[in-house]
Amino acid sequence: MKKVFIGIDIAKDKIDISILPSGECWTAGITPTALSETIDRLTALKPTNIVMEATGGYETRFAASLATAGLPVAIVNPRQIRDFARALGILAKTDAIDAQVIALFAEKVQPECRPLPTDDERTLKELIVRRHQLVDMRTSESNRRQQIVSQQVYESITTLIESINHQIDDIEREIDNRIKTSPVWRAKDNLLQSVPGIGKTTASMLIVALPELGTLNRRQIASLVGLAPMNRDSGMFRGRRMITGGRASIRAGLYMPILSAVRCNPKIKPFYDRLIAAGKLEKVALTACMRKLLTMLNAIVRENQPWHSIPA
Repeated sequence: MKKVFIGIDIAKDKIDISILPSGECWTAGITPTALSETIDRLTALKPTNIVMEATGGYETRFAASLATAGLPVAIVNPRQIRDFARALGILAKTDAIDAQVIALFAEKVQPECRPLPTDDERTLKELIVRRHQLVDMRTSESNRRQQIVSQQVYESITTLIESINHQIDDIEREIDNRIKTSPVWRAKDNLLQSVPGIGKTTASMLIVALPELGTLNRRQIASLVGLAPMNRDSGMFRGRRMITGGRASIRAGLYMPILSAVRCNPKIKPFYDRLIAAGKLEKVALTACMRKLLTMLNAIVRENQPWHSIPA
């Protein structure tokens, strides 16, 4: 049976679709009726793989509709598609060309079709992202207030900060309630918060942003997050090992917890002290500790055991 690969480029007001090996291409609207017709048309093709880029949220609902229809869907990093296009010498960029490149990527690479987040998972993620945005806004306003001379402007900024604080409190309560009402999330949250240095904010971030936690081995989870050192060797040259790629948002979310862990976590602190005593730079030592903490969290979730039951 001939395999069919589909590339979809999603824009705000339309989608472009490319089919391989037939080479068929077309543009569809994004109204509910148009999307329903598109899904029916794609279902009839019995595709092996449907690939689309992560485009800031435009792809989410359509991908969910495709998955609901029983179609195999993979959402990939746009950088992978652009690097793939450059490797093929395709430098031009239009929506139609992008769809063709994505279809070719689907055919040659065949990325894994992972389960898509549920509505509850998407809502929890949006709440966590919104909380992060509000915290950034509060920090900006607080910094701005320190430079103000005008009493009227000072009071205006203070009022805004108080409003932001109320919104953050409301969102944090909603996040807590949603986690507590889900047996799966609640169990994972309890496991993660059993680790010294991991609070409820970091735990909720990991639940949403790293659902693979506990399903991969230690090398795979480190690579997924971008904490696995990569070789940079060529011929006789031996370059420094550096981390690259992965999910930067998770590394950023683990930065403050690792600062706490190197002071109070009895399994992380000795490891950090040994690295510093061996002459490692503080940044290198913190990165190594972050990787160790991540692999511990992965083992905790995989074994369904609190942190003190997991070997260092």
